[in-house]
Amino acid sequence: MHDVSTATELAVPKPLQALLGGIGIALAAHSLLVFNGAVFGVSGFVHRSVRGDKEAGTALLGMVLGGVATGFLGDKDTMSTAASFPWVIVGGLLVGIGTKLANGCTSGSLVATMTFFTTAVFTTQIVHRGDLPESAQADWSLGGQQGQIYALGAALASLWTLGKVFGQSAREELQLPVSPLRFATSFLTAFAFGVSLRLGNMVDSQKVLGFLALPISGAFDPSLAFLAVNALPATSLLYHFARGNGQPRFGGKWAIPTCTKIDEKLIGGSVLFGLGWGICGICPGPALVNFGRALYAGDGIVSTFLWLVSMVTGGLLVD
Repeated sequence: MHDVSTATELAVPKPLQALLGGIGIALAAHSLLVFNGAVFGVSGFVHRSVRGDKEAGTALLGMVLGGVATGFLGDKDTMSTAASFPWVIVGGLLVGIGTKLANGCTSGSLVATMTFFTTAVFTTQIVHRGDLPESAQADWSLGGQQGQIYALGAALASLWTLGKVFGQSAREELQLPVSPLRFATSFLTAFAFGVSLRLGNMVDSQKVLGFLALPISGAFDPSLAFLAVNALPATSLLYHFARGNGQPRFGGKWAIPTCTKIDEKLIGGSVLFGLGWGICGICPGPALVNFGRALYAGDGIVSTFLWLVSMVTGGLLVD
C-alpha cells in the first residue's frame, strides 16, 4: 500500500522540529481555550462546519491557510500518501464515522485514546508490514523551518495583542461586538495549530505510520513521541494553572467536554478511528494542512481532497 516512489528512501526522524511543534500545538490549543472557551478538536470542527457552524468553519479555513503558508515559506518536502486511492477513501470514511460516533472524544478520553492507539498499532502492523522505509539517524536541525516558527509566533502574538487591546473594559467603552474577536481567535489559533502540525511533522503519513510501527520494527520513527512529550504536559499544565477562573475573554461559556461516559459508541468509534488512522496515517488536522500545502504546490490535491470528502461523508452517514 506504500508509495513506491518513497519506499527505498530512509525515514529521517526530526526530534527538534517535533519538540517545537509540540510547544506550538499546546500554545494554540490553550489560546483557543482562554479566549473562546473551546477545546481544539479538529474532527468536531469538521462535523460542526458541515452543519453551518461559522466559528468551526473559520477554524478549518485557518488550518488550510496554515498549510498554504508553510508552502509559501519554502517548505519543499512532499507529503506522499501511504495508501492507494481506494484505501484513502476507506480510511477517511472510518475516521469520519469513528469521530462522529465517539462525539469527538477520541482525543479527550484516556480509554478512547488507548483504544484507538492500540487499534492503529495493530492495523499498521498488518497493513503496512514490510512497506515502510527503514529509519535513519536522527536529524536534530531545524531543517530550514525557521519561517514556520516565525509564522507560528506572529499568529499567536497577534491574537494575544488583540486580547490585550480589546479586553472587556475596552469593548464596553467602544461598544464593540464580541463576534469578530471570536472569529479572529478561531482563525489565528487554527492557523498556528496547522503550522505547528507541519513543524512537528505530524502531517507526514510515513512518519505517523513509522511511529505506529513501534520500536520492534526497523521502520520505527520516534518523531511523534518527541512531539507528544512536549504537547501533552504543556497543554495539561496550561489548562490547570493558566486558564483563569473567569469567563472566556471573548465571551461565551466554557465548552469543555468531559467524556466520562464509556459506552459502545465511544469504544466502537475509537476502534473505527484507529483502523482509519492505521490504514492511511492521516487524521483530520494533518489532512487539512496537507490540503493547503497541496493547493499551493499544485500537487497531491486529489488524494487529500478524497480523504476529506470521505471523512465528511462518514460523519454524515452517522447522522
